[in-house]
Amino acid sequence: MKFPREHTLKEIAGLLGVEFVGPESFPVLGLNEIHVVEPGDIVFVDHPKYYDKALESKATVVLINKSVDCPDGKALLISDDPFRDFNKLINHFGPPAVPKQPIDPTAKISPDAIIGANVVIGANVVIGAGSVIHPNVSIGDNCILGKDVVVQAGTVIGSNAFYYKKRPEGYDRLISGGRVILEDRVELGALCTIDRGVTGDTRIGTGSKLDNQVHVGHDTVIGAGCLIASQAGIAGCVIIEDGVTLWGQVGVTSAITVGKGAVVLAQSGIAKSLEGGKTYFGSPAEEARDRLKQLAGVRQIPAILETLKKQGKA
Repeated sequence: MKFPREHTLKEIAGLLGVEFVGPESFPVLGLNEIHVVEPGDIVFVDHPKYYDKALESKATVVLINKSVDCPDGKALLISDDPFRDFNKLINHFGPPAVPKQPIDPTAKISPDAIIGANVVIGANVVIGAGSVIHPNVSIGDNCILGKDVVVQAGTVIGSNAFYYKKRPEGYDRLISGGRVILEDRVELGALCTIDRGVTGDTRIGTGSKLDNQVHVGHDTVIGAGCLIASQAGIAGCVIIEDGVTLWGQVGVTSAITVGKGAVVLAQSGIAKSLEGGKTYFGSPAEEARDRLKQLAGVRQIPAILETLKKQGKA
């Protein structure tokens, strides 16, 4: 998330009511999660295990809960609760609001797009030429849909990220201030849910097709020409490269990459990054040929045991 204008370190510290380390005029351009930060961004960290990762990231401002040595060329914001204060910044600089009318007047909808009954479209949404939005679809603020996009009934685009911090009194949600971008000729089936990025973009590439009841988590990037079958569940911060096929009920864990042209067979569970150009099966997913050989071997165990019993060896 980029701010509407450049701010100074002193301004941001004043907004949060925290101390800072670095020049008062140090430039602050936005805020982002660790995996998408750029120079000028704020990143937050609240656990010693991740201090080094945050301090060594591309972010030039680190919102942190302990005073530490500040790397050259960077600045610190010292907070007793970085998670809370990161939420405060997202709120201040414009989180998505709950739409108060069916189609917000700031939405830019191509004249030849078709919008079905009971569709809700938030502020600053863009819908390109030739797109068809079926009834009862909800599109959150700032989402962008390209040309010839098709969205089937009941789908939600731009829902909140499933991202919480556990507190003694319960769970505290990290506010989602990012977007969803659907490139040209993307098709979404009925009852899909596409979470917006926390501070960046969830993106689905040109010509990709999603079946009914597919979930895509926050900040995930799906490449061009992908096929994703019904009931697949994709966690946040996943990269799915071009031409990948995920068959029904595949589950994908967070922050991994599925390589270009990979095929993952139904009901597989992806627990780590997969190379492209191969077919996978099982949970955890392995190359399908190897996994099927293993299953064939397992099926032979009863016969082997029976033979050993007859030979008096079992």
